[in-house]
Amino acid sequence: MNTHDLAAFIAVVDSGSIVQAANKLHLTQPAVTRRVQGLESLLGVQLLDRQSKPLRPSAAGREVYRKGRQMLEAESELMTSVNPATEPAGELRLGMPPYLADMMLATPVDRLRECFPRLSLRIQSTWSPGLTAAVENDMLDAAVVGFADGSTPPSSLVAHPFSRQPIRIVAAPSLGLPTRTDLKRLSGFSWVLSQNGCGMRSVLRRTMEASNLSFDVTVEAVGSELQLSLVARGAGVGMVTADLLERSSYRDRLKVLQVADFRTDVVGWLAYRPLPPRLEAPVALLLEELKKLPIASRF
Repeated sequence: MNTHDLAAFIAVVDSGSIVQAANKLHLTQPAVTRRVQGLESLLGVQLLDRQSKPLRPSAAGREVYRKGRQMLEAESELMTSVNPATEPAGELRLGMPPYLADMMLATPVDRLRECFPRLSLRIQSTWSPGLTAAVENDMLDAAVVGFADGSTPPSSLVAHPFSRQPIRIVAAPSLGLPTRTDLKRLSGFSWVLSQNGCGMRSVLRRTMEASNLSFDVTVEAVGSELQLSLVARGAGVGMVTADLLERSSYRDRLKVLQVADFRTDVVGWLAYRPLPPRLEAPVALLLEELKKLPIASRF
């Protein structure tokens, strides 16, 4: 189907006149007539009631008009979506892990909304393995993910590191643990950690299991502040990034342990598949804002 013929028919219906449609399209009247007739010939139906003044669509013409407008709008959106000079619009599906959600939902997301007002943000918060899989499967456009030092996002994704945070093992002084300790001693205590799916919990579990040490998670809790409050009350040993520990209201009630056989950092990455042109500028701005976060100063 020639969309120019469809546009001519829609212009005639909108204006009620071949003359006015021709002026709107900067065509001659015979050219508009030929285009409408060509569409009628293709579809095998009469689209206009030519006895009415102004011109009105026939019953079939009303259906073609309605669906034709949808087709032309879809064509326009398609052309816009691949034009890098067009103002970004539509959806940006963004993922982030829970421990970064508070910071991400502040300045970086506010900047996106300020700079790209026609862009709708759809934000999903879960753990990094799930976010990475969602990006790979085109369920998210981009995701902020954390990987233990030495690991990286899949090679199928474009990934930029923006932060590095040391992991702190913490406990309440009441547990009586020495500052310098090891995983064997810690295996005698229960843990307060995030749910299964948290990358750092997985690293700790694998490390302990590799040494045939028991790994008992007594409390699973969402959010570092809730976890640290439980650790401070002696519910178990905890694990947190250095930045979140510094910001916690419970930091003075916690003892940071130096674990000889478990020292690692978590590296923050912005990961995405090759982007459509309409999302290139928003994702570039997001990366720029992520690098300004306080946690990025340690990278």
